[in-house]
Amino acid sequence: MLSIILPAYNEKQNIERTAETLSGILEEAKISFELVFISDGSVDGTYEEVCRLAERDRRIRGAEFSRNFGKEAAIFAGLELAFGDACIVMDCDLQHPPEVIPEMYQLWQNGYEVVEGIKKSRGRESIFHGMSAGLFYGIMSKMMRMDMRSSSDFKLLDRKVVNVLLSLGERNTFFRALSFWAGFRSAKVEYEVQERAYGSSKWSFRSLTKYAISNVTSFSTIPLQMVTVMGMVSIIFSVILAMQTLVKYLMGTAVEGFTTVILLILIIGGFIMISLGVIGHYLARIYEEVKGRPRYIIRRRTEDESRTT
Repeated sequence: MLSIILPAYNEKQNIERTAETLSGILEEAKISFELVFISDGSVDGTYEEVCRLAERDRRIRGAEFSRNFGKEAAIFAGLELAFGDACIVMDCDLQHPPEVIPEMYQLWQNGYEVVEGIKKSRGRESIFHGMSAGLFYGIMSKMMRMDMRSSSDFKLLDRKVVNVLLSLGERNTFFRALSFWAGFRSAKVEYEVQERAYGSSKWSFRSLTKYAISNVTSFSTIPLQMVTVMGMVSIIFSVILAMQTLVKYLMGTAVEGFTTVILLILIIGGFIMISLGVIGHYLARIYEEVKGRPRYIIRRRTEDESRTT
């Protein structure tokens, strides 16, 4: 059986359309399936819509978080609740085209354990949003030494890969990179990003920046290594300035004013503050991991609703 995991945040208008589209494609391809919707603290009745559809079709299941825990938490909740021998994670708004699912499924049957959805293009979006996303994925690729520019959360995972990801003890996860990190035999399927029928993207420049910082520090130690680099730059700059001052002293030329000294203090002070910020962020991540709180809290599930009615 194939499990389709669909994180949803305020996507009530898209739920029924998504369920009907996926069901039609999978039935036509004669693929046994289940649809697992995870309402990530939605306030527009998304979960109630999932429950309504679940009453009509037993292949539709869902759960609701007690609050908004984020897309990463929703993905891992879906992986944990899924019963399938393979799982596909995709957006609830159908920007990930369901038409390529049969091709991904066929590759899985041919022995591939991870099938990555790779974007041919990002579809229609504002210039600012496109530049923000390009900058975000460019930085992520450099920091993590992986090409993240065309990757997405749209991917198929074999059950053994799902079990590996669920066994990880970390609380701050980055699903897109962890599927690379896990390894296994993989294949790629290219797709065109589709337009949303309803609603708008929940990602802003601020949320992308926060997402980038969170994922880089949870998956890479390069920012900490940059602290050492900044320290070396400060030392080299200080040595050069000291040699310049000594040469001028020996030549009988006094150093005029305090401009150079002030600039040096400001530069070194800036490096120190940035370094403390980076170290502080990693300490905060360690603090969050040590507390051991769950990634998410499930408030209710459709299975529980059906038993009480």
